[in-house]
Amino acid sequence: MYFVISLLQQLIQIYSWALIIYILMSWFPNARDTSVGRFLARICEPYLEPFRKIIPPIGMIDISPIVAFLVLNFAQRGLVSVYQMIG
Repeated sequence: MYFVISLLQQLIQIYSWALIIYILMSWFPNARDTSVGRFLARICEPYLEPFRKIIPPIGMIDISPIVAFLVLNFAQRGLVSVYQMIG
């Protein structure tokens, strides 16, 4: 059980970094048009899209990724809690 929880935590950590890189790419023109940008869009946009539907941008600032990070953080903390309860 420890292996599964540890693996899920690592996947969440990697996905968090992918989100950070994807979001920072929006600051640079044409960065999302590269092969790395397209790959990150394929894995990040399906997760970010529901948050963008719920949370409208404030001016030109999209705050939905902040909420997406909070949800990932809660998921990771939940895994830690489950592990502590089991172990």
